Amino acid sequence: MHLDRRLFMGGGVALGAASVAGSVSAEAKRRSDGIWLSAHEFGIKAGLEADQSNSLQRAIDTAAKRDVPLHIPAGRYRAANLQLRSGAILLGIPGATTIEFSGRGTVLRAQSAEGLHIEGIIFDGAHRLLDVNRGMDALITFTDCSRVRLDNIVCRNSLLNGASLRGVSGSIWRSTFEHCGNTGLFVLDANGVDIIHSHIAHCGNNGVQVWRSSPGEDGTIVTNNRIENIKAKSGGSGQNGNGINMFRADAVLVSANRITDCAFSAIRANASSNCQMIANSCTRLGEVALYAEFGFQGALIAQNVVDTAATGIVVTNFNEGGRLAVVEGNLVRNLFRRELSEDKRGNGIAVEADTAVTGNVIENAPSAGIAIGWGKYMRNVTVTGNIVRQANIGIAVSADRSAGHVLLANNVIDLAPAGAIRTMDLDRPIGPDLARSNARPAGNITLQGNIAV
Repeated sequence: MHLDRRLFMGGGVALGAASVAGSVSAEAKRRSDGIWLSAHEFGIKAGLEADQSNSLQRAIDTAAKRDVPLHIPAGRYRAANLQLRSGAILLGIPGATTIEFSGRGTVLRAQSAEGLHIEGIIFDGAHRLLDVNRGMDALITFTDCSRVRLDNIVCRNSLLNGASLRGVSGSIWRSTFEHCGNTGLFVLDANGVDIIHSHIAHCGNNGVQVWRSSPGEDGTIVTNNRIENIKAKSGGSGQNGNGINMFRADAVLVSANRITDCAFSAIRANASSNCQMIANSCTRLGEVALYAEFGFQGALIAQNVVDTAATGIVVTNFNEGGRLAVVEGNLVRNLFRRELSEDKRGNGIAVEADTAVTGNVIENAPSAGIAIGWGKYMRNVTVTGNIVRQANIGIAVSADRSAGHVLLANNVIDLAPAGAIRTMDLDRPIGPDLARSNARPAGNITLQGNIAV
């Protein structure tokens, strides 16, 4: 590789110039115009036990003022409370450049800055306390920043969050958030955030949180990520233990993620309207795999695969305003009941109001393949063209005559020992199997063309 002399201007990068150039994105190359600053110019040395925050801060400020990237060579550097100004670009060697938290405030922070770019750096919290009282609950804490780009970074060993982004726009991609005591990546009041091709693992309470201070359009995109081993150390009934947790965040798109081994849900949307959960692969979940709950209006849950969960898909809380959904083309299998819990579950798909359940395949559900309504909380549900196989009850529908209408049509139900289609008094089946008897269902239940094998 030919090295232009301009690569060495302003201090140069005499150490590993070829590998550095290969690790830097095209955006950073254009921005730098071949000019670099090296952190070593400012007296910073790898491997020192001493805190080097002052020298690193001076290097960061100088590079941003000159509108050029700061290259931090391979090695470990101990620092804390580094602050970025607009236009700051920090570039390391992926897997080799580490900034270790020295235990004062946070590692990296920014307020009301724009055009921030961090690439190829490991941020190691070293399990040291963060300054939560000053709002620093993560190794990286950005507030009201625009055009942020986190590329191929690692946040690990944080006692709380890996990164917290509040009122931020930008993208996180090819990055890793692991061994975080609370949440890998916390996004609050986003202004357009994309989370793509990243790995979130071994977190204490949630993998990714997309929250808003008050209900409103959010539009965060979470796609093509790998999320695994998420616990619920702080307990609760579902606010913790989720791969992806949305709260009051509307119009969030969650697609094509691989999510496994979560204490509660793979994807949980609480009071989040117009959310989409599409083509995700979800395995080994301790509660409901895909959940739309409480005061939402609008959910699209389609083309997902769920294998091994207490329940596959739930669209619920009509009593709290939860309504309006499409559940289509999902494969849900190998459900289980939590016999030691009051809330045993064991259903494939459960819905309540203004919902179309179409073209799904459910297999091995110890309670019901498809459960419709809960007491009077049922309205305008269609269940059409589904296959239910090896479920205790194939389709369970609320018997409450004050509930709204439901259409059950053209479903195939095979191997349902407790009945292919049964009416329910809450969780208790009553009356005959409607698919195999001449009994006439209540006037709000319409049956047509179902096959019970």
